[in-house]
Amino acid sequence: MMAVSQVRRDKKSTAAHLKAALNWTDNSSGVRQLQELLDCVLNPEKPAADTEALDWCKCLIAGGEGFEEFCKTVRSYDNATLCGLVWTANFVAYRCRTCGISPCMSLCAECFNNGDHTGHDFNMFRSQAGGACDCGDSNVMRETGFCRRHLLRTGENVPSVPRDLLLMSEMVLPRFIICIIQYLRDGYTEPDTSTERDLQKVLQQLEPQISFLEELTKMGGAMRTVLTKILTNQQIFKDLSMGQEENVYAKKNYEKYLSALKNSGLVSVEEKAQSGAAEPTHGAEAGAGAGALGLLVNCVIFLDPSIMDSLKHKCFLEELLFWTIKYEFPQKMVTFLLNMLPDQDYKITFTKTFVQHYAFIMKTLMKSQESDTMSNRIVHISVQLFSNEELARHVTEECQLLDIMVTVLLYMMESCLIKSELQDEENSRHVVVNCSEPLLKNNTYWPLVSDFINILSHQSVAKKFLEDHSLLMLWMSFVSFFQGMNLNKRELTEHVEFESQTYYAAFAAELEACAQPMWGLLTHCKVKETQEYTKTVVRYCLETLQIWFDAIGFVDEPAPNQVTFHLPLHRYYAMFLSKAVKCQGLDLDSLLPHQEMLMKIMVHPLQIQASLSEIHSNMWVRNGLQIKGQAMTYVQSHFCNSMIDPDIFLLQVCASRLDPDYFISSVFERFKVVDLLTMASVHQNAVLDSEQERPMLEGALTFLVILSSLRIHLGMADDEILRAEMVSQLCMNDRTHSSLLDLIPENPNPKSGIVPGSCSFEEMLSAVADFKAPVFEPGGSMQQGMYTPKEEVWEKEFDPIMVVLRTVYRRDVQSAMDRYSAFLKQSGMHTTGNPWPPYKERTPLHPCYKGLDRLLHCKTLHIVIFTLLYKIWLDHSNMSEHVLCMVLYLIELGLDNQVQEDKEDEVRCILEHCHDSWFPGTNLLSNLHHVINYVRVRVPETAPEVKREKDPPPSTSSLRGSNVREAQVFSLVAERRRKFQEIINRSSTEASQVVRPKCSSTRWVPPGTPPQLVTEILEIRESMLSLLIKLHQKLSAKQNSLSATWLEDMETNCHAHGDGITAIERILTKAAARSRQSKRSIQEICGQVSPPVAPKKNSPIDKKTMDKDERRQRARERQQKLLAEFASRQKSFMETAMDVESPDAEAAMDLGASEVMESEVLYDCVICGQSGPSTEDRPTGLVVLLQASSVLGHRCKSDETKKLPTTDDEHIYPADTCGAAHDVRLALMQRFFKDSSCLQSVSIGWDGGVYVQTCGHTLHIDCHKSYMESLRNDQVLQGFSVDKGEFTCPLCRQFANSVLPCCPGRSTEVVSWHMPTNKKTAVLVKEVEDLQEQLGLFPVSTTTESNLSKEMELVIKDIKNTTQRKYMDYGKNPGSPDNDFLFMYSVARTNLELELVHRGGNLCSGGASAAAKRSCLNQLFHVLAMHMRLYSIDSAYNPWTRLTQVEQFCRPEVPMLFRDCPSLLIIFVLTMPQPLRKEHFICLVRMLYNLQYTQALASLSAKFSPEERQAWSTSGALKKNAFNAEKSYDALLSHVISELSKVKTVYDVNTEVPSMVSHIAVWSPHSIEYSLQQFCLPYLRLSCLLQHHLYGDKLSGCPEVEEFSGLAGCLGLLAPALQPSNPIYSASCLDWTVNAFDLMTQWCSEVTGLSDTQAEKSITLLVQDPQWASPHLLHLPDHYNIIFQYYHKKACTACKKVPKDPALCLVCGAFVCLKGLCCKQQGICECVLHSQHCGAATGIFLLINASVIIIIRGHRFCLWGSVYLDAHGEEDRDLRRGKPLFLCVERYRVLQQQWVSHTFDHINKRWGPHYNGL
Repeated sequence: MMAVSQVRRDKKSTAAHLKAALNWTDNSSGVRQLQELLDCVLNPEKPAADTEALDWCKCLIAGGEGFEEFCKTVRSYDNATLCGLVWTANFVAYRCRTCGISPCMSLCAECFNNGDHTGHDFNMFRSQAGGACDCGDSNVMRETGFCRRHLLRTGENVPSVPRDLLLMSEMVLPRFIICIIQYLRDGYTEPDTSTERDLQKVLQQLEPQISFLEELTKMGGAMRTVLTKILTNQQIFKDLSMGQEENVYAKKNYEKYLSALKNSGLVSVEEKAQSGAAEPTHGAEAGAGAGALGLLVNCVIFLDPSIMDSLKHKCFLEELLFWTIKYEFPQKMVTFLLNMLPDQDYKITFTKTFVQHYAFIMKTLMKSQESDTMSNRIVHISVQLFSNEELARHVTEECQLLDIMVTVLLYMMESCLIKSELQDEENSRHVVVNCSEPLLKNNTYWPLVSDFINILSHQSVAKKFLEDHSLLMLWMSFVSFFQGMNLNKRELTEHVEFESQTYYAAFAAELEACAQPMWGLLTHCKVKETQEYTKTVVRYCLETLQIWFDAIGFVDEPAPNQVTFHLPLHRYYAMFLSKAVKCQGLDLDSLLPHQEMLMKIMVHPLQIQASLSEIHSNMWVRNGLQIKGQAMTYVQSHFCNSMIDPDIFLLQVCASRLDPDYFISSVFERFKVVDLLTMASVHQNAVLDSEQERPMLEGALTFLVILSSLRIHLGMADDEILRAEMVSQLCMNDRTHSSLLDLIPENPNPKSGIVPGSCSFEEMLSAVADFKAPVFEPGGSMQQGMYTPKEEVWEKEFDPIMVVLRTVYRRDVQSAMDRYSAFLKQSGMHTTGNPWPPYKERTPLHPCYKGLDRLLHCKTLHIVIFTLLYKIWLDHSNMSEHVLCMVLYLIELGLDNQVQEDKEDEVRCILEHCHDSWFPGTNLLSNLHHVINYVRVRVPETAPEVKREKDPPPSTSSLRGSNVREAQVFSLVAERRRKFQEIINRSSTEASQVVRPKCSSTRWVPPGTPPQLVTEILEIRESMLSLLIKLHQKLSAKQNSLSATWLEDMETNCHAHGDGITAIERILTKAAARSRQSKRSIQEICGQVSPPVAPKKNSPIDKKTMDKDERRQRARERQQKLLAEFASRQKSFMETAMDVESPDAEAAMDLGASEVMESEVLYDCVICGQSGPSTEDRPTGLVVLLQASSVLGHRCKSDETKKLPTTDDEHIYPADTCGAAHDVRLALMQRFFKDSSCLQSVSIGWDGGVYVQTCGHTLHIDCHKSYMESLRNDQVLQGFSVDKGEFTCPLCRQFANSVLPCCPGRSTEVVSWHMPTNKKTAVLVKEVEDLQEQLGLFPVSTTTESNLSKEMELVIKDIKNTTQRKYMDYGKNPGSPDNDFLFMYSVARTNLELELVHRGGNLCSGGASAAAKRSCLNQLFHVLAMHMRLYSIDSAYNPWTRLTQVEQFCRPEVPMLFRDCPSLLIIFVLTMPQPLRKEHFICLVRMLYNLQYTQALASLSAKFSPEERQAWSTSGALKKNAFNAEKSYDALLSHVISELSKVKTVYDVNTEVPSMVSHIAVWSPHSIEYSLQQFCLPYLRLSCLLQHHLYGDKLSGCPEVEEFSGLAGCLGLLAPALQPSNPIYSASCLDWTVNAFDLMTQWCSEVTGLSDTQAEKSITLLVQDPQWASPHLLHLPDHYNIIFQYYHKKACTACKKVPKDPALCLVCGAFVCLKGLCCKQQGICECVLHSQHCGAATGIFLLINASVIIIIRGHRFCLWGSVYLDAHGEEDRDLRRGKPLFLCVERYRVLQQQWVSHTFDHINKRWGPHYNGL
């Protein structure tokens, strides 16, 4: 009862009462009351969603005070010294390799920024699986990297917690936790039950409760201690877990829990029962499966059997983890469990609990549907636990972590084993993993493997592993599951139907599950003390290999047409051998097996090398592309050091220990080119097509060269390896820093930081390469910073062999050679012909591998070399330069690597003594000069060698006999068989029987049986030296290319680079230097210079050879002659063509062609190619691009660029922009004056004005229409929309969207309106007035609608459609003629202003500019003028009269002093009859200058202080009557001041609006003159530019200080008499037609006559400043991190959430959501909307999370690139590398320039539609 009454009472007072009761000495009643209350409140039968219980808990825990205050109090006792902040996926964190001890170390942004990491190797990354901050944990990172807070360990000085503070928590929380557990028990259903399984729903209901636990963990150390006690206390668990006896609900829950526990063992109860009696389902497979299960059951014998059993729980923590696993790791639970980790006691218990559940976790993972998410969450936890060496060692010792992991791995793989088909398919007992199983395909095993690699990185754990032999044995059996997986069988008949992509899975599995753990173990086997470990591993490798050979039934020959790239056992063996010799000083022989085993070990790696060659020779083409993919992956940078490198090393070991003749024969047999190695010119190859022979032979020779010259594991130091890798990658191509890091194999030399005893990556890079900074042309593509090899690297270190080994694509080898030859040409080392790959000296071999040199000194190889030299010399088929190159390379390697010193000339032996052998000994040096006389060959009967003649040979019969006896026989296969027998039986008795040449009859005979083979004897009489010299003659195409004395004349050093000739000379020089006998032979042979003598029987071929050479020579000469002739013809054609070419169309369009051309202007149509004038009926048009632009509107007053805000205190105010100022001005006028008058007093188009640019090409308008039709029908995906009228110029492919018609007209008219005139100004004024009255008299007839006028109307329509309505409607009644009129003349204004901006804001540079080329103002003016005469303007009132006459005025008009002079000028020009005479134009400019000058005076006077005004007024008044007072600024200024002062309101406003007025300390005459000139300059610039376009006047450049006088002179305002040397006064340009003072009085009275309300504002309208700075994008900070840290967490202003893809407008700084649905309006996303408001459909956005810029232009967008680059000049798109980025000023300048010049459309090529979705 008590409890119920408490529930009804107020929670706070109840809590306070109970807390007091518990603090009494006898607290039993308090405890009882609390328990009763909790029984009632925390009743698991209530629905979990009921929050009442949670509120009670909060109140009770707080003991009566508010929960927030309680939290604060508890936090003040936080004693934690670790950060431990937990984050989930996508969080931005940091990793510093300099500070990390464990590679998994990570820091939160706050700890990182508060620590000192300057100069460290760190990067920012987006967490994939989640993680936690390690700051303060010295097990994982060095203390120097801690942040300030954790370095000072502030947590240690916290006072101890008062007992009563957490008393309630200790009582309440156990009940709360068991309540959660009961909900979890109740909600769980097994996946196989029929009921609908919705675990998410259960979790959602529990969300508030689990969040509450999470909240508690964040209260700091004190609360975590309490939670740890509760979670790990076994007694509490016992008391609460089963529930009270009488509670049925709790009992039912408990039973559910027990049944869930039942199947938690690795092998469940049912499986155990079954494994006893496995039913044979599919014979072999079941056998395989049972075998593997058997393996598992066996492994348990020597491991702890408890791994296999069901789980038992002793505390809350264990059960909580159990349910976390069952519910597949819900994020909230994971975060709660991890948040507790800063508590050390908890950490240890939790780690043990995790290990105890490890097998169960993996079992659940394998069954999970969402294995990806689950994997991430598992690793999120395990990384925190296993990265700590102390902890990892502890659980390895106490909980058998290693045993568990290996067992679980075996269990995992066991589920997907299949029978291996390698070698003996029928009887194979070997099982391999099936790569198409989801477990492998989806990488489900990676969390487990990743944990395993993580714990093996700790030395103490790795040692335990290496010491435990039973574990090693288990591990080897695990590795053997991957040995021979993914077997490829060559398709011989038809192409495979389905190309499987399982090879990805296979390579990933070998790398992650086998190679990575291997590298982990190898890092701990680096010193002598660890010798025993290596010996053990090597022993088990060999045992497992032997088991494998037996299982697949391997004897001595590999099965044909099969290859597997996966031999992890071989690779383990190889890598441990390498380490043993390199680091531990072990003797190689002690680790090697007997010869027979070595022969077996050699077979499969050699098979892979031969298969690589076969794949590249297109022999596997029917297996599809995937087989090429495998060949590439095998050598690719991430795999090569775990695959091809160990394979080659293993083959080198075998070659150094096996008989060299046997090894060489095996190689040629594996490469299937044995039949090709015959002296005969014709042969049959039973296994290869003839087009495959050459690449296979090249492959075999290249392999031998690699084998004998590669030193990666044979004695190179780590930094030498790094250097060689780097050089080979740089030689293929220039590389960026990041791609180089990626391309250099990782494991032997980790690239991060400095590995003890090895050289760092950066130092090495600067030693071998030069940095090429990125270059920026405004129109070019964005380049990255590149590294390119230094010259001395090309000269001394370029190693083609290493390049061949490391290329994934064959074209890279060619690329390296091209770059090499370019270097030689440039440095003048070798200029003619193509150079050969250079020969590179090798580092000496480690003594253990000396036997490898015997390969180069064995008779078999020498016979092959001799045969090949002979065949190349005689041009036999399928020989190539590459073959010769490799043969010479082998000879040279042999000369450089002698086996033992031969006593000179000791081996001069007589041929008779060696019947069975070609060469007397094995040393290459002595065999070089050994002459071979006769060779016996087997040839088809049809071969040219077969004797046709019946006559006996000229030789005597006795000689004939001896020939037969001496003739050399050679059969590689026989040789190999014999050696094999010898090795196996160690006796030479049987060997002699096998020396018969093996006849092909035993092989398969192809259809259309070939002719029989017969034995022939060829007379050769050559030695290798003589063949080399003859080849030299052949290559140099000279009979006696080497004179007898050439050896003496040679300089020794010129041989390093060159072609085949150089290579042969180098070899001969080396041979001569090393052996006197060779030297003598060379001199003899060179002495008997003679043409090549072929075998006697071979005369027809020999003749052919001779002819062939001569023919080649002649053909070459003919070709040279032809080429020379062609070149001279081309040259003369170009010269004549240049003369004829007419002036460019652009020049023709410029109507300022000063020569009198009688004809009309001619245009070339780029579509039909015809040239002609533009006519009324068939008008020609300019290809133009119309676009709306707000660039002008974004200009500011000051030159200082606005900064992008990066703190909350910084803001950007848009009020001071040109667009805003003009809007305010117009709105102000419209308040007081008549609308039609206002709309002619200013220009619009600052925001959203239409800019017209052209590429300069013209076309007939009808041609254009048909061109558009064809584009519309063309279905190719275009980057533009034809329906919107977009197209690309047919000639230059520039983007365009309209055609501007060219007005017909004779260019002779130009002259008449050019003539200078002597009329008085007054006369001209009158003429202008008359002209304005006859507005109807246009040359274009209005009665008939011609094609031209139709087109003009269409263009006007296009112009209007280019911009949005809001940028056109400024009048009070939208759509009125006045409004249209304003829009039209503003288009002209916008284009003039923009051209000025493009010219740099002034006309000082003069001449044409890039912008002028794009300008088409002349045509545009014609079109606008033609359109504007349609408006009947309010002509009752004409501004011209007010400019030139003194008269009365009516009220509502805008005063002249408020009007904009450039606008008036454009209106006059456009509305007067065309063409306008130049004298009239000048007259307009002059009259308007008077007004502009008066405005300048008025504006200036308003800036004076009242005292100054008074002073200037008085001083000027005295000069009024002086001569020329009308042209003296002080008289005029004084007049303006006195006129405007008549009404007090004008100047009196000053006191209230100080912001408008800038007081200069004192106004001197000089500063006044400067101010007046500055005020008038914009008007003069515009007038001058207009004159340039209308009349073609040249713009002459001038220095900036003289700009005013230059422009005034150009416009005829200044009499030419005035010398520019005198200072120019702006007043001297005035030209009054009536009394100046009267006219000014009239203008001023318009202002003073305004009513008082308006006068308030008149000062605002008077003080205008027409000067604007050039447009700029925002100023960005130098470091990208500043932008990123502020904006990536910033909430969106619309939806208050942090956007997924935040973006910034670089024009105005607005923060917008890219693609954000929250900010969508009418289906348009925010970036597109903003681009319309801010840039009239042009937007430049920086994507915060990607560091790239996107451009939106209308309905299209493109990725522009990034303006932030890292220290190596590279972009980091999507911040994948996370290195610090810095602003690249040049790139930003290019971006700004493209924005200002409106060239985004032309320069960026990759546009796509955005469908309003950005």
